Amino acid sequence: MKIKTYFWLTTFSMAMGFMESAVVIYLRQLYYPDGFQFPLVPLEAGIGLVEFLREAATIIMLLGIGILSAKTTALRLAHFIFCFAVWDLCYYLFLWIFLDWPASLFTWDILFLIPVPWVGPVIAPCIVSITMILLALSIIHFQHSGIDTSLKTKEWSLFSAGSFVIILSFIWDYYRYITEVKLHDISNPLTGQQNLFTELKDYVPADFNWFLFVTGESILLLGISSFIYRITKGITNTQTGKQ
Repeated sequence: MKIKTYFWLTTFSMAMGFMESAVVIYLRQLYYPDGFQFPLVPLEAGIGLVEFLREAATIIMLLGIGILSAKTTALRLAHFIFCFAVWDLCYYLFLWIFLDWPASLFTWDILFLIPVPWVGPVIAPCIVSITMILLALSIIHFQHSGIDTSLKTKEWSLFSAGSFVIILSFIWDYYRYITEVKLHDISNPLTGQQNLFTELKDYVPADFNWFLFVTGESILLLGISSFIYRITKGITNTQTGKQ
């Protein structure tokens, strides 16, 4: 295992976490001088478009570092999700250091904007990040032990299904709100013509769907367990065959 590679992947991710928190600190100073809280303050159309594209650029950067730092698909995935997880955890760490926020791990936050706002208590994305690190380290460990870590269809299916259900848990309360108030005009920052969060001027998160979140996490953990079991079983069979 190249320690230097993982030192720089970690350092890069921590630096990105700081950059992300710095941007949010500036935005909160401008739009939430008395402290961040719901309902969200509408952002001017131009600023909303920039914010939307900034989030997309963040994912592209993390994906890019994962692709450039590895040669196999499995290891590229591992590097990407490792960097993503470290970035996300450091983002909240730096917000806590500089803003003394969140007040607790159950404080609500807006997590992402693409394609619609994701909301949830801070502890939820932190749990997901720890799960991602667990998967990444498993792949990295086996890959650098000379073992083929190519993911099987079953494992890809479990990871995809688990991720989908978790994302659904993050957007569940938002869709509940727009359904209850019968909103038909939802802001689209890509047009650059409508303020972002206009439809959320009265929205205060009320109910995080823990059932969906735990279900999604369970599916992810099942996928990780299946992957580790398959690899270790293969190692055992190889060793037994040699004997």
